[in-house]
Amino acid sequence: MTIVKENGLAARLKSAERERGIVVAPGVYDALSASIAAASGFDTLYLSGAAIAYCRLGRPDIGLVSSTEVAETIALVRDRVDCALIVDADTGYGNALNVQRTVRLFERAGASAIQLEDQVFPKRCGHLSGKAVIPAAEMVGKIKAAVDARQSEATLIVGRTDAAAVEDLDRAIERGWLYADAGADILFIEAPRTRDDLQKVAGALGATAPLLANMVEGGNTPLLAADELAGIGFRLVIFPGGIVRALARTARDYYANLKSHGTNVAFQDRMFDFHELNDMLGTAEMLENGRRYEE
Repeated sequence: MTIVKENGLAARLKSAERERGIVVAPGVYDALSASIAAASGFDTLYLSGAAIAYCRLGRPDIGLVSSTEVAETIALVRDRVDCALIVDADTGYGNALNVQRTVRLFERAGASAIQLEDQVFPKRCGHLSGKAVIPAAEMVGKIKAAVDARQSEATLIVGRTDAAAVEDLDRAIERGWLYADAGADILFIEAPRTRDDLQKVAGALGATAPLLANMVEGGNTPLLAADELAGIGFRLVIFPGGIVRALARTARDYYANLKSHGTNVAFQDRMFDFHELNDMLGTAEMLENGRRYEE
């Protein structure tokens, strides 16, 4: 029997549809980035497989991250924040049976929505060249398997297709219809190349299911503001790897400065000091809570 629980994301998407608005989900990769995003006012986050690969493995997004590594990250993030959490599950790590195991694992860990894509395995970042996709019928089966595996109807399934870069945009849109018919709650047409392409996707699929737009700095899709995407017809926008690109550049500058000067004095205005970081982490509150049990 399917359990019905509420995680807020479905309601936010319905509200966005009524108001012609959009849900903005910044990318996160661990509990710290998630807590900072939540403190900045975001109620929906996107746990990026690419960002986990970048930060946990120090490697590119080419299918190296395992389902258990993602599940562990979900649990750590969920222990820290109450935000709705959209989780990148890549290809589901195998066939339809693997997809079902992945959905059960991620849902138990705390995912609010689980994204599945139709690339062959090993996959690669949607904005890299050389991608390949599985047959549409195979992906339809994987989406149906995901829907059957979830324990709660509030756990949403995101159906992503990378066919626009492999075949063409029309074929990607056709896959979008098929994936929605198979039970996908959200549709994600990866890497449209122009604003006109984004409008074409919204015009064809906007009435079928909420549409997700992916903003990748330096990627194949033009960077549009959330309000502009909402006007086109998208109801959810993710910024999956932006935080890692920002942190990586800052880290490069930090280490170069330390190597050059042998001190962090010149870099201090770009850092939290010891007390500021502990304030953000809630150290005093946690220690006070621990003292309650000592008494």
